[in-house]
Amino acid sequence: MIQEIKSHIKEVEAFQSEDLQQIEEFRIKYLGKKGLMNDFFKAFKEVPNEEKKEFGKTLNELKTLATEKVKELKEALENKQEEIGVYGDLTRPAEPSEIGSRHPISIVKNQIIEIFANIGFNVSEGPEIEDDWHNFTALNLPEHHPARDMQDTFFVQRDPKDILLRTHTSSVQVRYMEENQPPIRTISPGRVFRNEDISARSHCIFHQVEGLYIDKKVSFSDLKQTLLYFTKQLFGKSKIRLRPSYFPFTEPSAEVDIYWGLETETDYRITKGTGWLEIMGCGMVDPNVLTNCNIDPEKYSGFAFGMGIERIAMLLYQIGDIRMFYENDARFLEQFKSSI
Repeated sequence: MIQEIKSHIKEVEAFQSEDLQQIEEFRIKYLGKKGLMNDFFKAFKEVPNEEKKEFGKTLNELKTLATEKVKELKEALENKQEEIGVYGDLTRPAEPSEIGSRHPISIVKNQIIEIFANIGFNVSEGPEIEDDWHNFTALNLPEHHPARDMQDTFFVQRDPKDILLRTHTSSVQVRYMEENQPPIRTISPGRVFRNEDISARSHCIFHQVEGLYIDKKVSFSDLKQTLLYFTKQLFGKSKIRLRPSYFPFTEPSAEVDIYWGLETETDYRITKGTGWLEIMGCGMVDPNVLTNCNIDPEKYSGFAFGMGIERIAMLLYQIGDIRMFYENDARFLEQFKSSI
């Protein structure tokens, strides 16, 4: 009989089920009022005295194993049902992850960088907190120069020397020229700061991309062809014009317009009925700027250009209010999920 109990011990150890009905039938078979355990206990008095100790020990082992097996299987089943109740069917396919999106400023900046990278321009960066020399003086804007009033500046420190938030990324170009000799072909994207009232068309924080090309025998025609290539790639427009303008660090200087067209009511509105849109400023680098950066103006010449990324993005996506770029409105930003 002891061997029979041991065979049941092996059967109990091997038993597995996730069906509550089968588990209950197993419990009744061994632990029910008419179960095998009762039969074995009744047979105990018929066991010879010399075998009772081993018989009792083996029988208790069977009872303990059967009790623990039932408890274990029921707990596992309850835990699984609880998980399904809280989380649903854990074997079902997962919900698709919410796809994020790049900010429209980043999208346009990356497009501009890629366009100029295709014609050999690298990317240079510099600090947002600048000194007076790199932001103004080296760019042909000495102290008390009236052109400084064109850029209302956030000053961090005035004495002993002026420390400020950069008003343009031309300061990065100055640093690049100080550290590198021609040929130079670089663009400088970054955030800039000006003490201006915030409105639908202007902000105290915005982004620029400025370009610089310096080499021997660089001419204004090189500048025009570079800008024509850029406008074709970004806007798909092949007609530009350059209007005379003034910037302290370039001579001659020009404003660049593209012909947007007059095909829709929106075209009439954004171009004020002219069909032309201003997109950037440009010019030939002033010889004084080259001298300030230890580049020989007798040997080298170059051109520079600069544009506001927000303005370009507003044109590309027909956004009417610059403040939308900075309000972190998910409804606005989700529109750019399909953009690169």
